[in-house]
Amino acid sequence: MADRITIAADAMGGDNAPEEIVKGVVAAVNSMSNVSVILVGRENEIAACLKQQTYPEGSIRILPAQDVIATADHPVEAIRRKKESSMVKALQLVKNGEADAFISAGNSGAVVVGGQGIIGRLRGVQRPPFASIIPTRKGGMLLLDCGANVDARPEHLAQWAKLGTIYLQSVLGVEDPKVGIVNIGAEEEKGNSLVKETFPLLKEMGEKGEIHFTGSCEARDIPYGSCDVAVCDGFTGNVIIKMYEGTGTLLLGEMKNAFYTSLTSKIGALLVKGVLKKTLGKYDASQYGGAPVLGLKSLVVKMHGSAKATEVKRAIEQCVQFYKEDIAAKIAAYIEAHN
Repeated sequence: MADRITIAADAMGGDNAPEEIVKGVVAAVNSMSNVSVILVGRENEIAACLKQQTYPEGSIRILPAQDVIATADHPVEAIRRKKESSMVKALQLVKNGEADAFISAGNSGAVVVGGQGIIGRLRGVQRPPFASIIPTRKGGMLLLDCGANVDARPEHLAQWAKLGTIYLQSVLGVEDPKVGIVNIGAEEEKGNSLVKETFPLLKEMGEKGEIHFTGSCEARDIPYGSCDVAVCDGFTGNVIIKMYEGTGTLLLGEMKNAFYTSLTSKIGALLVKGVLKKTLGKYDASQYGGAPVLGLKSLVVKMHGSAKATEVKRAIEQCVQFYKEDIAAKIAAYIEAHN
């Protein structure tokens, strides 16, 4: 495996493209000497952003792509018809071996469709999930699936439990990740048909030592880090993620308003500013980067649509760690051994 890693970045995907994508890429290559990035998108716009930045010569290059897959585009049709889009051309770089990983803040469905259709799934992987790390009191929790598969079967969730375990062990260094299934109660008999049918599969995997299964994980327990890996269908996971983000934004806004209601509260805000910033920083999801699509032949990372430079930089760091630990090979080895 080469010491240097090349990232193909969809420079036009997301609400803040290309400015924040470029800033994040520049920050990444300035901090990591073993990384180079190919920015794919509208050359004039990208070049204008790069002119304002300083970075090592040769660490960034532009691959022109005039078309863009919009958020409202139908994923399958967009990947099929927009061959000259920044997303498709960036994914092709990975397929052709010109890049080792792909990142995008663009259309989530198109990222999944493009990842599977252009790069391809590992043999034996049934449904590659979005695996997003969310902040909790104890650190980060891996939640999967977060939206790649809104409908799922018990065997999919069971496989995701192991994929998530492999990812956490390799990327975050969690030695024995605790796995839970998102449920509406702690009791084994609780839940819908999907949860009830998945539970015994996970329990059996736990007894075999394939995973460390701890049972049900209620949504209210997630912020407290009741487990390290939480599995659910993509519909449920996406609702959890968005509720999480919305609640966080609301609470921060309410706190800010409360601190500026009077002179006394403003003084109080100044006194607690440092401690508050440090505490709330633990719950900033951007520190964990994007959500990798686990189970593909190469790494594909989906960032939030609103991603800014910090998240872009962190997503590139994720790619480096993923590549260094050869997660795809570890997943492939597990699948082969259990098929």
